[in-house]
Amino acid sequence: MKRNTLVLTAALIALMAASGCQTLQQISALKSVDFAIDRVNQVSLAGVDLDNVRTYDDLNIMDAARLIAAVSRGDLPLSLTVNLAATNPADNPVTARMVGMDWRLFLDENETVAGTFNDPKDLPPGIPIGIPIQVELNLVEFFERSAQDLFELVLAVSGSGGAPKRISLRARPTISTPIGPIRYPNEITIVSHEVGG
Repeated sequence: MKRNTLVLTAALIALMAASGCQTLQQISALKSVDFAIDRVNQVSLAGVDLDNVRTYDDLNIMDAARLIAAVSRGDLPLSLTVNLAATNPADNPVTARMVGMDWRLFLDENETVAGTFNDPKDLPPGIPIGIPIQVELNLVEFFERSAQDLFELVLAVSGSGGAPKRISLRARPTISTPIGPIRYPNEITIVSHEVGG
């Protein structure tokens, strides 16, 4: 009986050690993943679709009036998709599995909105994987500018033009491991990109 207990204990220790090793590999794999902004699309400002707009002069009179009215009443809703590309290095022997990511969006060094990405993604070595982050915010809450200035800020963020702006995400990924999901203890800047110009 005592021998069986010793064998079982040894087996449990070996299993925990193996799980611990796999957990460390998963953490190491995700730490080495390169996150970058691939593109920003599906941009809408106060209901005006901006995916094919390049300058303020491209707006028709009604759309320009809509933006000016939205700014005057303090409600200029912006919705867009920030598409990330996550690349696990080709020489990494482990597939990282990200099961979630809490994020905060910064535009021109100004913190705006926060959210959580909950669609699990396997990140195999050497294959870029798309991670679409849906963003919605009221621009007037974060920037005190004219309708045209805010419009040009959005054009820069979408990569369509305007003066260069900095867009970044600060995030805390959660990864799947053999002993359950583990959330990064500290927030990390995983995306930083200059757009526009």
